[in-house]
Amino acid sequence: MPLSPAFCQVTFADLPGWLEDDQLAAFEAFRRSAFHVLTKPYRSGALGVAFDAFGPSYADAREQPATTGAKAREFFERHFQPAFVAPDGRDRGLVTGFYEPEVEASPVRTEVFRIPLLSRPADLVDIDDQNRPAGMDPYLAFARQTPNGLVEYFDRAAIEQSALAGKGLEIAWVADPVDAFFIHVQGAARLHMTDGSLRRVTYAAKSGQRFTGPGRILAGIGEIPLEKVTMQSIRAWFKANPQRIDEILWQNRSYIFFRHAEVDDPALGPIAAAKVPLTPGRSVAVDRLLHTFGTPFFIAAPSLTAFGGGPFARLMIAQDTGSAITGQARGDLFAGSGFDAGEIAGVVRNDADFFALLPKSLFAGASS
Repeated sequence: MPLSPAFCQVTFADLPGWLEDDQLAAFEAFRRSAFHVLTKPYRSGALGVAFDAFGPSYADAREQPATTGAKAREFFERHFQPAFVAPDGRDRGLVTGFYEPEVEASPVRTEVFRIPLLSRPADLVDIDDQNRPAGMDPYLAFARQTPNGLVEYFDRAAIEQSALAGKGLEIAWVADPVDAFFIHVQGAARLHMTDGSLRRVTYAAKSGQRFTGPGRILAGIGEIPLEKVTMQSIRAWFKANPQRIDEILWQNRSYIFFRHAEVDDPALGPIAAAKVPLTPGRSVAVDRLLHTFGTPFFIAAPSLTAFGGGPFARLMIAQDTGSAITGQARGDLFAGSGFDAGEIAGVVRNDADFFALLPKSLFAGASS
């Protein structure tokens, strides 16, 4: 597959802030992917970045770990060629932020902890073009198995009104329906259990329907100006209007199911779509249909100062994806875990320039 014209070859000198960035944490994130692919390779994206082209850099990362920022920079400059990623449909690229919430939870329902997080139901079936019934929405990747065949799965409103009650799917209970919703949005959470233990839940599956964000709904009905929609402003509106929580949230038909996961390293986030733990401030979610997991991206967003105070200019590694992350120059920056990370992630919506660091062999092949 040829390399897409979406990539325009540049030099490292063209990356604003490249020399000021300390790429050691990015190297360590890249190295985690280098070990994972020994078990299962990543799928090549549609823009022509072949997974196999990463072979030499992955082998080098496994065999010779960088110990300083300077050595990490030398590693990336030795193996990769930067390329500007042309935005599609926008003047510039766009970054948002995500994080891993931390909330209190109970293993059983109580008067306080009454909102369940559910595990994957037994009747939830993965579907694709091979087994999708005629006439079913082609967007749906999950369906419900019934005696009469596959049908669309219960949506959020139906599930929260007891469509799955009595099936023993509850894996934890939280106190606040808005907290539960944002756990769904982020796809993972650290749970501080009432027995003193720390647990993690992470994405297992979803009901399949399209995601509709509450911020866009609230903007559409004139409750919050679109330019002021943040996680914080959404939470503030729900706090002021608790009687309308279901009205707004049930318009998002998508529902997420979870599974338990270990917290092996508290400094790292959950294992995400690229099957490695996310690195705060160095892992980015991208459109997995277009891009290849493991690809380094240098992202420059001068108006973004939530990460560390200065203009954002960092090397990130593509290690996650999301249904809202679509497009060539579109990324979701992982901010970390807990309240402070949420304060960062919740306000990120900034124009950005994306530079993919692509294996040099891809350009050599294109020019031959």
